[in-house]
Amino acid sequence: MDAVSPTDGYDPLFLGITVPLPISSVSSLVIDYPRFSVVLDLSRRLARATAVNIDGTRLREVPRTGDWRLDPRAPADAQTGPEVYARNDLDRGHLVRRRDPGWGDVDEARRATEATFFYTNAAPQAAGFNQSKELWLGLEDHVLDHAEAQDVRLSVFTAPVLGDDDPPYRGIRVPLRFWKIAAWATGDAQRPLAAAGFVLDQTDLVDTRREARAVAPLGGFRTFQVPISDIAPVSGLDLGPLVEADVLPREGARPTPWHEISTTSDVSLG
Repeated sequence: MDAVSPTDGYDPLFLGITVPLPISSVSSLVIDYPRFSVVLDLSRRLARATAVNIDGTRLREVPRTGDWRLDPRAPADAQTGPEVYARNDLDRGHLVRRRDPGWGDVDEARRATEATFFYTNAAPQAAGFNQSKELWLGLEDHVLDHAEAQDVRLSVFTAPVLGDDDPPYRGIRVPLRFWKIAAWATGDAQRPLAAAGFVLDQTDLVDTRREARAVAPLGGFRTFQVPISDIAPVSGLDLGPLVEADVLPREGARPTPWHEISTTSDVSLG
């Protein structure tokens, strides 16, 4: 397996507009991979942010290869490793999807997709793919279909919400929510950047009181389109121009409500 090049990583100029890597206010380590970067929270042992560049016109289907493994560039005790996922119903949930950085020639695509199997790019997620989680995993594809400008390129940011109320389990705290922001160029000189923010809630599925299961048998994933200005404080990140690029209309002094979505037709992209 190829070594991971530290010279790769998320490109903030990928869209032709500067969209910086989100900045964390807590102690973290930025680790670069082919076409994506991870901002690893050293105390929570999970990513506080990930950022990936996707070229929708050059995506390539490559065989699924690669095994989950620790990244030697980060302290082992700062990563959530295999012991958390053993003998329970927790999935190793990809934050950067395997296929997202998999574009270009075959070797480039293979190297990028294999790099998504580092534990720094995983977070515990409740097992079972119901409709809402399938929607969550398909949001990038839906936005790619919409974003025809700028050669159908996206920059996507994803991570768990590392909340103070996340339940403890095997030396970590299992995140109850995840956030995602997709950004694309519009070709409009007046408003060159657009972005949409989403939150997935798995609170009803996680039950760490039962060591053997760690996941409740009932409930479901709930997915919401939310103001990016709401994601910034709960993520503990400076999201730069993404807040102002939000496609959700502002409602004056009143907070914009979270909108639960069940199909891609419910998603507002401006």
